[in-house]
Amino acid sequence: MTDKTASDILRIAVAQLNPTVGDVAGNLAKAREARADAARQGADIVLFTELFLAGYPPEDLVLKPAFLKACERAAQDFAGDTADGGPGFIIGTPLKRKSGTHNSIIFADGGKILAERYKLDLPNYGEFDEKRVFQAGPEIQGPVNFRGVRLGIPICEDIWGDVGVCETLAESGAEILLVPNGSPYYRGKVDVRHQIVIRQVIECGLPIIYANQLGGQDELIFDGASFAIGSDKTLAFQMSQFEETVNVTTWKRRAAAGAQLGNGPDGWVCSEGPMSKIPEKEEADYRACMLGLRDYVNKNGFRNVVLGLSGGIDSAICAALAVDALGEERLRAVMMPYRYTSKDSLKDAEDCARALGCRYDIVPIFEPVDGFLHTLTQLFEGTKEGITEENLQSRARGTILMAISNKFGSMVVTTGNKSEMSVGYATLYGDMNGGFNPIKDLYKMQVYALARWRNTHVPPGALGPSGEVIPNNIIDKAPSAELRENQTDQDSLPPYPVLDDILECLVENEMGVDEIVARGHDRATVTRIEHLLYIAEYKRRQAAPGVKITKKNFGRDRRYPITNRFRDGG
Repeated sequence: MTDKTASDILRIAVAQLNPTVGDVAGNLAKAREARADAARQGADIVLFTELFLAGYPPEDLVLKPAFLKACERAAQDFAGDTADGGPGFIIGTPLKRKSGTHNSIIFADGGKILAERYKLDLPNYGEFDEKRVFQAGPEIQGPVNFRGVRLGIPICEDIWGDVGVCETLAESGAEILLVPNGSPYYRGKVDVRHQIVIRQVIECGLPIIYANQLGGQDELIFDGASFAIGSDKTLAFQMSQFEETVNVTTWKRRAAAGAQLGNGPDGWVCSEGPMSKIPEKEEADYRACMLGLRDYVNKNGFRNVVLGLSGGIDSAICAALAVDALGEERLRAVMMPYRYTSKDSLKDAEDCARALGCRYDIVPIFEPVDGFLHTLTQLFEGTKEGITEENLQSRARGTILMAISNKFGSMVVTTGNKSEMSVGYATLYGDMNGGFNPIKDLYKMQVYALARWRNTHVPPGALGPSGEVIPNNIIDKAPSAELRENQTDQDSLPPYPVLDDILECLVENEMGVDEIVARGHDRATVTRIEHLLYIAEYKRRQAAPGVKITKKNFGRDRRYPITNRFRDGG
């Protein structure tokens, strides 16, 4: 290939991979495998994602000198690989320099690190806390020269804010912008990313390649969906969402491609690349929950999981997610009946377990609950039975699940939805026990929607069966904690469609009481829900982590004080 041809055609591989935070050696091995794959596909350069060698987000690991040294050693070792004449690469890693510790990339080719670039705009909102551990790059650095092509390399937030990085790189002679990202999922995030990149393309006039991380990291889900927007502001390629992949895209100078559109003869167009369909709504949420649970369990070394299967909708969808994520052989479902457990619940739980093909055990809790009640008889003498006695049932179940976890090394999957967690309709040290909650950020009506969707679809990568895996009776019946005779959730809460709308107004949108009432809600109901939301904060601080699905989840995004006397008087 002549120099002229080499500089007229550029094959860029985008490595949309699933690193593990702190596993520097494992991430390096994954990067090497991806580079070899890209070489087989004829790539000239491989674009990895933000802080790939460290895993993202590394949080306070960055404050540990030994960790920084391990990352830099890995970067140097990887750069040495390029002496083989194969693809160069751009990869993210933390670097400690005289100017500070930076969220950085290294650019390597020909056996050497040819350049470093440092992130300028450090996000410090929502789930991001980079100013805690990184210092911003001291200045905007120009493009790098790769085999005759000038590449600009902004890092993630550098294209989200208004610091002018893309425009400055264009003015400095960049021809294409390659952007490594660690952008977490929330519903509708792909469209948001597209709009952000289109805005920058309009500003700088250059095509932008957006490489995004894949995989679960604690509460965060990185959904991939890497893409590029051409200088004509159209989608140049779109990679798949929720799937690990290395795709090689072919870029040609406009003159070489025979194009006569704007940006002069030296502009670049994508002549070959994937155009994957992005899943919508329920499918995207379900796959995010499935990926989050799978990675949390596997990356933390749990062999299997256990959950309480009550015959209700929440535990049923969690059981389906567990089987889809891990396989039927790695889930143990346990029904723990008491005197208020209905025959319907017993049948529904068994039918659900049978449909999923997982192990199903029945462990009655009559003796432990009655034992607690007997032990407390003298202390409780003269008091009226109520929520205390009801919560003993939930806490007995939580203790049994934790005992199974201790004995067999299974992680307990906890199953409370966002509606219940918002208003404290959950028992601390009872049904809140567990290591991870895949539906923590889903409101009740969203749980129902996902259950209906799963009964008619099998998501890509799922290990569970097709067909109706959540019995329709579970979906159709009135939800109940079954802690007293003839109990339903609506005895204590507004109907879930009403509750969910009020909560979304309060939590996601930070709306005032008057605004919510103007939507048609009863004022007394709104003020009561606001009060319950505030006083349940102490419970949520002790809840298991869970998948982030909305723009404002509990823990990472919404951080309210436990001690808080503010109430919106309207």
